Amino acid sequence: MDVQKIGGFLKELRKQNNMTQEQLGERIGVTNKTVSRWETGKYMPPIEHLKLLSDLYQISINEILTGEKLDEEDYKGAAENNIVYTLEEIEAKEKKFENVMFIVMGITSLLAIASMFLLPEGSGLTVAEKVKEMIVVIFIWILAAVCNTLSIITIIAKKNK
Repeated sequence: MDVQKIGGFLKELRKQNNMTQEQLGERIGVTNKTVSRWETGKYMPPIEHLKLLSDLYQISINEILTGEKLDEEDYKGAAENNIVYTLEEIEAKEKKFENVMFIVMGITSLLAIASMFLLPEGSGLTVAEKVKEMIVVIFIWILAAVCNTLSIITIIAKKNK
C-alpha cells in the first residue's frame, strides 16, 4: 500500500467535496491535524475512519486503500492486493510479538540461572540462612516458570484466535 498515494487521494476527495481539513475532521470526529497527517501520508486512517470516509465520499474502502477510483476490472485485482498486504502485515506483527515473548522467556530463564551463581557460598551459613537461601532460589525459579508459562499460553492463544 502506498500511504503517500492514499493521502493524496484523500486530499483530492476532500477538496472535491469542498471541505477544509477542519470541516472534514468535525464530520468524522478527528482533529484537522489528524486529517493532515492522513493526507500527507504520515499515518493511515484506522478502519473505523476508513468506513466513515468511504460513506462520506461514496467510494469503497478498497478504492481508498488503492489511492484511486477503480473501474469494475481493476476492482478485483486491487481487492486481492489489499487483502494480501493486510494479511502480510498481520503475520509480521504476530511474528514480532512471538519474538518479543521468546526474548522475555530467555531473559527470565537467564535471570533464574544467574540467581544461583549470585548467592553466597553456603559453607559459612547457618542452617536458617541456608533455608532462606533455598527459599529465595525456589521462589525465583517459580517466578521464571510462571512467567515463561504465561508467555507460552499467550503465544498459543494468539495463534488460535
